[in-house]
Amino acid sequence: MAHSASEFIPLNIAVLTVSDTRTIDTDTSGQLLADSAREAGHNIADRQLHPDDIYQIRAVVSDWIVRPNVQVVLITGGTGFTGRDSTPEAIAPLLDKTVDGFGELFRHVSWEEIGTSTLQSRALAGLANRTLIVCMPGSTGACRTAWNRILKEQLDNRTRPCNFVQHLTPGPACESRA
Repeated sequence: MAHSASEFIPLNIAVLTVSDTRTIDTDTSGQLLADSAREAGHNIADRQLHPDDIYQIRAVVSDWIVRPNVQVVLITGGTGFTGRDSTPEAIAPLLDKTVDGFGELFRHVSWEEIGTSTLQSRALAGLANRTLIVCMPGSTGACRTAWNRILKEQLDNRTRPCNFVQHLTPGPACESRA
């Protein structure tokens, strides 16, 4: 990863855990994402946990993507193949553009950790109303992999040759849209 000499721009990140069994107190995956984002210098705009229900997921994320103070939405859980896993179906209709490379790269780097089981990951990402939405599996290990191997760099405006910061809704540290 190459960095430019520019000053770091902190982003406002919302974290959603999709789970029928966890609570905020037992949610190690959402906590890891929130802690990792803070350690990198970002702000946590909101953190919620909701059951694996298409319409609840869609409602929460729809609210976040219209808020000017949320630039990134990180979602953990609901990306598998069980009957209740519905995060990709909830999020896909909201996306203006998909970031196909996220799912591809996530499965590639996960291969080193879990082998062919990575085939069952339906990780995805995209932009909606200039807000980056990233959906990853619910395991803490998967969230750590996604953050450390992909998101930490791509949410840093100093990463070159490109990163997502320029595509996102302005926050307090960015210029306002006309």
